[in-house]
Amino acid sequence: MYQELLLKEIRKKIGEKSLNDEIANILNISYDAAHRRTSLKSKFSLEESVNLAKYYNISLDRFIASDNTVIAKKTKPIRTSTDLLNYFQDALILLNDFKLNPDTKVYYSAKDIPFFYTISNSVLSKFKLFVWMNLLNEKDFMTPFSDFQLEKYADKSADLKTLYENLNVIEIWNSTTMSSIINQISFYTEIQLLTKETAIIILQELKDLIRNIEKKAEDGSQKFQIYAHDLLILNNSILFESEEKSSLFVPFNMFGYMMTDDKSTCDDALNFFQHQIKNSTSLNFSGQRDRKKFFNKMIENIEVLENSMR
Repeated sequence: MYQELLLKEIRKKIGEKSLNDEIANILNISYDAAHRRTSLKSKFSLEESVNLAKYYNISLDRFIASDNTVIAKKTKPIRTSTDLLNYFQDALILLNDFKLNPDTKVYYSAKDIPFFYTISNSVLSKFKLFVWMNLLNEKDFMTPFSDFQLEKYADKSADLKTLYENLNVIEIWNSTTMSSIINQISFYTEIQLLTKETAIIILQELKDLIRNIEKKAEDGSQKFQIYAHDLLILNNSILFESEEKSSLFVPFNMFGYMMTDDKSTCDDALNFFQHQIKNSTSLNFSGQRDRKKFFNKMIENIEVLENSMR
């Protein structure tokens, strides 16, 4: 049964290509040997099954997981600038199936500003990278922000940002979503790794970002929905959901995620997101007063810090 399920998933991936040719090439076996496996006359070895699953990015969760057990992948630890660049490239590979499906929905529990917004060439984006490297690096990384460089970052991250923007996004925010970035700017300014002049530029870009998100909500696009839920403790979990496949990403540290494709787990997460949305305020359709009130409060918090630096 498991071999049939694996072959079924591979067929979905290869489309009109010859299944026997694909199996033969990947496992480096003869066409006849591949045919015996695809016709179920021979069994895949464990090594062969794992190699095929890795090659086609097929999670083995659905074959092994039970009601109380889930097999999860985890992102690689980030200790160097190269690790961070590879993180974005690896994330793009994991999400490639959703890139090809424009009907995919993304649910994001925004404890912090979703990192998809801060992967660009802006000073704000560079600062977020600076913070991540300071907090994730096991060695002392306390270099001034002015000396911080991360080459080829835009090349590695641009496709991931585009993928997120092209999907149907549902975000849940609350009044604390902005707290982390504001505290980070304040902290690094106080210890003089970030100049006040640069901090003000970052804060101005942060205000621009908030206003752009507000405008997206006001435009009423069905591809972007944002909700406010101040009673919910958000945790930066992300659910990618489509008819063919779902993937749940749950953080285990600041920038590390556990990921599973287990259907039962993803369905539970979807039900939780949908239940919380029912108890949230839609910032798309609640009216201008509630929307302005929510985003203006964030702008006020930014300006309090900005004014203290002038």
